[in-house]
Amino acid sequence: MDSNKDLITRIEAQGTIFGHPKGLFLLFFTEMWERFSYYGMRGILMLYMTKLWIENGLNIPSADASLVYGFFTGFVYFTPLFGGLIADRFLGQRLAITIGGITMFVGQLILFLFNTHLGLGVGLFLLVIGNGFFKPNISTIVGQLYREGDSKKDAAFSIFYMGINLGALLAPLVIGTLAEDTFAVRNTGGEIISYGFKYGFLVAAIGMGLGQIFFNLLAKKYLLEIGLKPKKVTKEEKQEAKLAKANEVVDPQFKKIERQRLWVIYILTFFVIFFWAGFEQAGSSLTLYTDKYINRYVGGWEIPTTFFQSFNPILIVSLAPIFAWLFTSKFGSKISTPVKMSLGMILLGLGFLFMIMATFEVKTTGTGNTEVVTQKAALIWLLLTYFLHTIGELCLSPVGLSMITKLAPIRLASLMMGVWMLSSFVANILGGFIAKYTEVLGAYTIFMSISVFVIALGLILLFLSRRLSKMMHGIV
Repeated sequence: MDSNKDLITRIEAQGTIFGHPKGLFLLFFTEMWERFSYYGMRGILMLYMTKLWIENGLNIPSADASLVYGFFTGFVYFTPLFGGLIADRFLGQRLAITIGGITMFVGQLILFLFNTHLGLGVGLFLLVIGNGFFKPNISTIVGQLYREGDSKKDAAFSIFYMGINLGALLAPLVIGTLAEDTFAVRNTGGEIISYGFKYGFLVAAIGMGLGQIFFNLLAKKYLLEIGLKPKKVTKEEKQEAKLAKANEVVDPQFKKIERQRLWVIYILTFFVIFFWAGFEQAGSSLTLYTDKYINRYVGGWEIPTTFFQSFNPILIVSLAPIFAWLFTSKFGSKISTPVKMSLGMILLGLGFLFMIMATFEVKTTGTGNTEVVTQKAALIWLLLTYFLHTIGELCLSPVGLSMITKLAPIRLASLMMGVWMLSSFVANILGGFIAKYTEVLGAYTIFMSISVFVIALGLILLFLSRRLSKMMHGIV
């Protein structure tokens, strides 16, 4: 087999699109369809679980549904640790992507075919397992399309990230329309009495299937042998590694710097857990609150609840270039990573203040199953919440990924990225427990608690930022 350099030369000889290998855009569309499938399903999941049987839902109490949602989205970030390891050692990235895609396709089909609690459990389990094989390995192949040190690699991941957001943007609009409009049944007053959730899952399955069909048809042509087989470490390479380690002279000062940088990663990862626990309320408690208590009428049209899951990716696509420019400007480049991340947390907390304003507008009579909403909150409060949450995300998420690559030693880079991903695993489960108590304690109490807590943590992180910057030893 050709050496890696020869393989990249053959990739480059195929020509480029916007200066990038054609294989990048195959991966772009494969990821776009996978994210279309995932975010479309996620957009209707809470509604599907909590609506009544007669409405084609599963009639699961919202508290229990919130836990299911939290554990599902949490394990989506846990299984990639194992999927990447299995692909590296045994399968190769391309086979792992195909196994993951087919598994998720079957999971969506089960959700479509079986409107039962068992169908829900099996479908979500397969989606978690499939995501574990798919998610880490398609990102790995993106990096393998370029030579070591190629400056275009950062731009490639930005293009790839656009595929993620394009899928996340389109999915709730398409699948939400099917579930809450096209296949929904309304009474004479225009109120929905039966939802078309199953057809949303079917379209999510079709999206996943399309991505896999195109990937498997075109991968051989545009990816050549990249990701086809697991990387084998030869005896010579093992011997060279042993000799290098034996001859390595460790500078105590260097070890101290390395250790302090690792501590910065651990500390910031701890803070990030609470950011994501609050941010991920978008798919659970905020979705249920929007469905029940937000006035979604614009003119004579009622905006489907699921459409609001597209608002964040729309803002990401619109605002990301502005933030990319800001953080590389003369002013922005001086702002340290801990400060940026503390601002992200504070903005998340400020966003929830708008939801608190929304609770003051809602008027109801009765309680529990007998509750009747006589006045709903204005839509602007929800939109302002999502707006600030998105700005907070842009201050924290891409900055955090960059921080890992800068601070982690090369030999621990993958492990530290795994630690970073585990923060989302813990955060989503924690977020599920938070959403569970929204109905018990009331939306005002939950939104106020999240707001106060994350703003306080943001201020603590801001207070610690100077010390953390010193521990980063010159890395901004």
